[in-house]
Amino acid sequence: MKTRIIAAAVLVPVLFLIVLAAPEILAALVMGVLMAIAAYEMLYRTGLVTQIRLVGYAAVMGFATSMWSYWGAARAYYLLMLMVFFMLLFGEMMLDHIKVHFETISMCFVAGAIVPYLLSALIRILMLNNIGRYVILIPFIVAFTSDAGAYFVGLKFGKHKLAPVVSPNKTIEGVLGGVAAAVICMLIYTLILDLPLKCNVSYGAALLYGLAGSLIGTFGDLCFSVVKRQTGIKDYGNLIPGHGGVLDRFDSLTLVAPLMEVLILLMPVIIS
Repeated sequence: MKTRIIAAAVLVPVLFLIVLAAPEILAALVMGVLMAIAAYEMLYRTGLVTQIRLVGYAAVMGFATSMWSYWGAARAYYLLMLMVFFMLLFGEMMLDHIKVHFETISMCFVAGAIVPYLLSALIRILMLNNIGRYVILIPFIVAFTSDAGAYFVGLKFGKHKLAPVVSPNKTIEGVLGGVAAAVICMLIYTLILDLPLKCNVSYGAALLYGLAGSLIGTFGDLCFSVVKRQTGIKDYGNLIPGHGGVLDRFDSLTLVAPLMEVLILLMPVIIS
């Protein structure tokens, strides 16, 4: 646990510095690299896909999705990217349909297109006119405080298992602790937006962000845990000491980030 806390204490400020102060292009590049690594972890580290070209296609597509989000997220360009990716994957199956099965390229599509599209919501939030720098912290606050609350409350009070086969350490008490932590921290952040930063805010929206984000983040965590159980691995990687790989740290963000993007657009916490 000590290593986990130290790594978080070092990496969280660096992450916040990148999204709050660094040029947006740097944030997009960093996220692109992380999504390329995530594609590699989901396919190669798990042993699900061992054909290196297929893994390479998925990694490039993950990186390109982040850059597409930075450059305006125009639908036509993403459709073109999907077409090229689709043709490359099926082209590999046509070249060697004995070794490259439909299930193989389907997994590549999930790792290279779907997961990066969901995670790149972070870049699309950052690029929102006028409010991007204010709201980009929201998905991180919801996901990370929910994880921390669930971890510590579950460690202290956890008795009832949530999903014993998929994630033996998760408890119902931990989930409730995560929800409470996310809601409280979102309300505190909204108070900061309201008073020192003088933004016109909605505390009701903040409450919804914390509640819904924490619950869907738990589901996202379980989604990636079940893949680890089926493939027999403990972690997706060892890039982050005490946390594992990119997917081990960003698993809940995969669903939290796009949900926050939707809520910010439909039910904004900062009212213009």
